[in-house]
Amino acid sequence: MDVRLSVRALRPCLRCCYATAPSAPSAPPLLLKLRADLKTAMKAKDTNRLNVLRALLSETTNASKTSSPIKTNIQLLSLLRKRAAASRAAASEFSAANRDDLKAKEDAQVTILEEYAGGVETTGADEIRQSIDAAVEALKVEGGRLDRGRILKRVIGPGGILDGRPVERAEVARIAKEVLEMQKS
Repeated sequence: MDVRLSVRALRPCLRCCYATAPSAPSAPPLLLKLRADLKTAMKAKDTNRLNVLRALLSETTNASKTSSPIKTNIQLLSLLRKRAAASRAAASEFSAANRDDLKAKEDAQVTILEEYAGGVETTGADEIRQSIDAAVEALKVEGGRLDRGRILKRVIGPGGILDGRPVERAEVARIAKEVLEMQKS
């Protein structure tokens, strides 16, 4: 009996020895807000908002299982805008088919989506244009070709002017295209 006690004393207690999993990266603040608003919509029985939030959370969950999960507010903003555009298209189809009840439902969804999209801070178009103009001037000084790829690399690429800032790549590409067209004419 003394042998058993001494062996038990040498073995560590398994309840005390455990390893914690590495902490998962935190979710974007807007995603946390969507989850909290889902609970309040359930309590308030707001079906339109509930349907929109469930669809958005479902899409973010599905995206997390792909090679490009949603990790930032900007990625979530692009998802919100994509859903809003789809709802607008559906509303126009319902309007053409004289289904005003379904059109009203889609319009309500667009309003909710735009409400959330408006809460995301992004870099303004003027600041983007100034950054692109600075990149164009730097390329002219270096004697490099002026093409959209080189400009975008200088602006939003690693170490670029807007690197790490909340900016939509599509917006930067659109403004870069406008600046290049003005340069050519």
